[in-house]
Amino acid sequence: MIMNRRNALKFTGSIAVSIATGPTVISLLQACKNEIGNNWKPEFLTDEEKRFVSTLADMILPRTDTPGALDVKADMFIDKVIAHVFDEEGQKSMRDSISKFNADCKANFGDAFVNLSDKDRAKVLRQEEEKRGLFNQSVWGTAVGFQEPVGFYRSLKSMVLWAYFSSEKVGKQVLNYDPVPGVYKGCIPVSEVGNKWSL
Repeated sequence: MIMNRRNALKFTGSIAVSIATGPTVISLLQACKNEIGNNWKPEFLTDEEKRFVSTLADMILPRTDTPGALDVKADMFIDKVIAHVFDEEGQKSMRDSISKFNADCKANFGDAFVNLSDKDRAKVLRQEEEKRGLFNQSVWGTAVGFQEPVGFYRSLKSMVLWAYFSSEKVGKQVLNYDPVPGVYKGCIPVSEVGNKWSL
């Protein structure tokens, strides 16, 4: 299902908590910033798989009055995560899952996902939303209870959301932005300080 932007923003808290902000992820985000538009060359995905991931990301979070998934290069980010973070088995599983997803689209709608109309793509995503499992609630990024497999579609969708909410553009232009450790003001009147801060 195409995600309603308001509903997408509700995921921000849980997504933000679960994001790994280590050097590897930060370097991947930085690498995406340096790529140019749709002319980027994938590190892992084939050109056909790249089109699939880009099309799916755009269907999940299209551009509206706020940036869409492609505006923040979510597709590039996903390609880099698969190339640098996934092991060989995970990479093969991703490739096989994309192939199976397209095979199902051809069987049910007559063509690969990227070649379908927006209307048929939306039908595909609605079907996927209805038949796949959900992620458990999480506390500080750790799932509560045993996590049943959620399937390829929902896993890839979570990567789109991860890329989206990790981006600098969304962090500054869409979400409330409060830089840490904050702005240094070296000389202000005591009257403007107010109460002492609880840290």
